[in-house]
Order: sequence, then structure tokens, then C-alpha cells
Amino acid sequence: MSLLEKLRRDSNEDLEADIAHEILDRLEASREKISPQRVIFASAVTFSLLLVSIFTLVIVVPYDRVSVDVVYRQGGSGHVILAQLDNQGSREIGDISLSLRFIDYEGSELGRTDFFLDTLPAHSFYAGDNLELIVNGASVWEEYGIEILLEYSYYNGRGDERWSHEVGNWTMELFTDRAPISIF
Repeated sequence: MSLLEKLRRDSNEDLEADIAHEILDRLEASREKISPQRVIFASAVTFSLLLVSIFTLVIVVPYDRVSVDVVYRQGGSGHVILAQLDNQGSREIGDISLSLRFIDYEGSELGRTDFFLDTLPAHSFYAGDNLELIVNGASVWEEYGIEILLEYSYYNGRGDERWSHEVGNWTMELFTDRAPISIF
């Protein structure tokens, strides 16, 4: 190895050593600035910003979302269908018409209830005797169908939903039907 190559190698090693010492000095200086209190504070600020973002998306951004929850029960004397109308959107809905039909396997209607409501505020629900259907005398050994018809108006237009469920295999069944979400 020539003298020139030795000098270059020694200068490269010195340069690398200087860079490594500078990096170590910077790491030690930053370690003094980072404390457990600062880490906790930064975590709390980040969590708060996340919560504010979620709040903004759920409450402030206008959207429409309607769902119907149905509970089906069968007993010794017949069938009971309970429903709940839920406006999960950030705006009210109006001109609401909800029909529950209990039909047999041939399509014959064995029971029906119709419910009408002028408006339902945002983030609220309605459940009550008007959304209850009791069918006496129908056999509990056969399969039936529940048909749900929902019509309503919202900010951007009119919603018309239709859902069907087969029941009768179990003594109790739960269903949640959701209309498509509409943003803005």
C-alpha cells in the first residue's frame, strides 16, 4: 500500500469518527429535551385531535342514515314483531311511512301494521306500540316472512326501502336493516 493510500484511509476513518461523534452528541442533547411528561403531553394532544376529528365526521358533516331494528318472537299463542325506527343521520327525516307485514310461505298476509310520522330528528329513534305487530292463531311450526317497507324524505330526496326476512326456525330472531348512507 502506498503512502498516499494510507493517508486517504486515515483521513476517511477520522472523518467517519467525527461524524459518529457528532451524531452521538446530537442524540444526547435530544435525550435531555425528551421527558416522560412531554411524551404524555404529546400523546394527550394527539388523542384530543383524533377525538375532534371523529366528532367532526359524526356530528358536523351532514349525512343521512336510517335503520330499522326488528325483534321477532314466537310463543304458544302466536307471533310478536317489535320494530324500532332509528335516524342515525345528522339531519331530520320527514314524511315517514313504515309498514310491517307478516306473511306465510304462499305470500298471504297474516298481519300488518302501518306507521306514519311527520318528522324524526337527527340522532334519535322511535319505538312504541305503533311499531308492534301481534299475530294470534298462526302456527308456530311453520316458516313465515316479515316484510318491512320504509318510505321517508330527507335533505337530498326520497328514500324507499324494502327488506324481507324468513322467520320461524327460531323462537327469537333479531334483524337490523340499514338504508344506504347519503353524505352532503
